Amino acid sequence: MSTIAIILVVIIAFFAGLEGILDQFQIHQPLVSATLIGLVTGHLTAGIILGGTLQMIALGWANIGAAVAPDVALASVASSIIMVKGGDFSGTGISVAVATAIPLAVAGLFLTMVVRTIAVGLTHGADAAAKEGKFRTIETLHLFGLLLQGLRIAIPAAILIAVPAAAVKSALTSMPEWLTGGMAIGGGMVVAVGYALVINMMATREVWPFFAIGFALAAVSQLTLIALGAIGVAIALIYINLSKMGGNGGGSNGGGSNGGDPVGDILNEY
Repeated sequence: MSTIAIILVVIIAFFAGLEGILDQFQIHQPLVSATLIGLVTGHLTAGIILGGTLQMIALGWANIGAAVAPDVALASVASSIIMVKGGDFSGTGISVAVATAIPLAVAGLFLTMVVRTIAVGLTHGADAAAKEGKFRTIETLHLFGLLLQGLRIAIPAAILIAVPAAAVKSALTSMPEWLTGGMAIGGGMVVAVGYALVINMMATREVWPFFAIGFALAAVSQLTLIALGAIGVAIALIYINLSKMGGNGGGSNGGGSNGGDPVGDILNEY
């Protein structure tokens, strides 16, 4: 990678770490960070494919109570760097990068734990400063905490970039075929599991018909992803408009809709 590309990748990694806490521009999401890294390194198509694949996995990652989800920011940034330095932008190379993202995401939890432990001390310091009315100190501690979150991703990214590309290629090419093939299969299975987790959280009687429609339309080879997206948006708009009409339509017995959801009422009738 060129010097400018290295600087831009580290900057993207830094902001991905910030967004892991701020959630304002979603730069930490794989679809965004991997695409940006692919763009600045001259491999936009591979970055989009990698980001989209990792995004399907990350859809099932969420913080629940005290349980912290795997670090999606480190996983997306580090796997993108590994893919670029490996030089293999085929389906196999992307699958290997996807497979490496999982242990990287788990390793990122350790860095998250370290930063959040430090943040506890910063919080106590801010509380003490608040009692004395030292607003500049509070602001400084706040910005320092954000700086740590950015460095949490930027430093590992810089270390990966510092590793010679020849060493990365040698490590990837030295993998036996059964291992790379297994990682490709495992990467595909992990994507399916991530999507299944999302379906399990949102699956209701009202949603299943739309899932069946999408599943059938996906098998039509003439439909592009843009066409499928347009169909999905159209169906969503139809559903929203029907939901707004809830309570105005008549049921089979002449009564109005009680649930505010015409589609659900129709299903309940059957």
